[in-house]
Amino acid sequence: MKRIRVAIIGQGRSGRDIHGKYLIADKKQYKIVAVVDPLEDRRKRAIEEYGCDAYESYTELYGRDDIDLVVNATLSHMHPPVTIDLLNNGFNVLCEKPMAAKVSEVDAMIEAAEKSGKLLAIFQQSRFAPYYRQVKKVVDSGVLGRIVQVSVAFNGFARRWDWQCVQDFYGGNLLNTGPHPLDQALRFLDYDGMPEVFCIMDRANTFGDAEDYVKLVMRAPDRPVIDLEISSCCAYPSFTYNVQGTNGGLNGSMEHIDWKYFKPEEAPKQKLIIEPLEHADGTPAYAREELKWYEESWDVPKEDSSLFNTISRGFYNMLYKSLTEGAPLEITLEQVRQQIAVIEECHRQNPLSKLDITK
Repeated sequence: MKRIRVAIIGQGRSGRDIHGKYLIADKKQYKIVAVVDPLEDRRKRAIEEYGCDAYESYTELYGRDDIDLVVNATLSHMHPPVTIDLLNNGFNVLCEKPMAAKVSEVDAMIEAAEKSGKLLAIFQQSRFAPYYRQVKKVVDSGVLGRIVQVSVAFNGFARRWDWQCVQDFYGGNLLNTGPHPLDQALRFLDYDGMPEVFCIMDRANTFGDAEDYVKLVMRAPDRPVIDLEISSCCAYPSFTYNVQGTNGGLNGSMEHIDWKYFKPEEAPKQKLIIEPLEHADGTPAYAREELKWYEESWDVPKEDSSLFNTISRGFYNMLYKSLTEGAPLEITLEQVRQQIAVIEECHRQNPLSKLDITK
C-alpha cells in the first residue's frame, strides 16, 4: 500500500493536535515527512514526535519532490494566500477550515488548483460525524414525512481571548466553529443556488472584536427552513439537532438521538370541518386525535466515541482514495464555496467595528 508523504504547515492545536495526532497513528496510508512552524520549540518537538524534517518557512518546502500532500494549518486568514502559493508550486493541498472569508478568495483558490492540475481539498471532516450521518439517515428514510425545519445548535458558554476571536485573523464563531454545522446544514437544505439568508450576530462574552453569537436562518424554494445557532452565551445547551416533519420529529445530541413518527396510513381519517366541534353531549370540543407513535433511538457506537478520531479517519480515508485512485472528493469545492458565500452574506448583514490590534 502506497503511503502518502505529508508536510504539515503549522504545529498549533490544528496542525499538531488534529492532523499530526491522526497522521502519526496511521501507519498504513500516511507518513509525516516535514513540518513547518515559525516557533523553534514547536519545530524541535515535531522532530522528536514525528522523526521528520522541520522548517521555519513553508517556502523551504519548495524544491522537494518527495511530498505528496501539504496540510495548510496556518492561521485562518493565511489559508487563501498560502494555499494558492502551494498550488502554484506544484503541491496537492489540504486546507484547514475556514477555506476563506470571501467568495473571491475561494474562486482564486479554485482557479489556482485548476491551473496547476493539483488536488485541493478542504478539511470539513465533520461531514463524517456519526451523529450527523444518523440524522441524515433518519431524514432520508422518509419516516418523518416532509421536513419542515431543521434546527442545528452548536452552543455553549465560553469567554474567548485568543487570535480566533479577532476579525483580522478571520476569527469569530461563524468562521471558527461555523464551517462544521453550516456544512451539515447546507446538506439538509440540498440547494445548489444561493439560499435566502437572514442572520443576527452579537459580541457577548468575547474579548476580541469578532462575533461569538450567531443566529442564521436559511430557506430556499421547496426546502425546509434551516435554523442554525452558534452561541457562546448559552449556559443550557439542550440539543445539537432538532428536526420537525409532517409525520414526526427528531431531537438529539452528538451522543444520543431520539425520533418519533406516525404512519399516515394508520392515522384516523380526517376532513376539514368549519362548524364548531362538539362532544357527544353537545359541549365544545377541541380538534384532538390519538395517533399511534413509533419511537426509536440511537447511541453513538463505542468505536466512534472519540469524535475527533472518527471524523478525521473518515476524511483521511476519503482523501487517500482521491490521491491514490482519483476518486471524487465527498466534500466538493463547490459545496464549500456555497458555504463561504453564506458566511460572507452574514457578515455583510452584520458589519462589526474592529479593534486596533497593533496597540
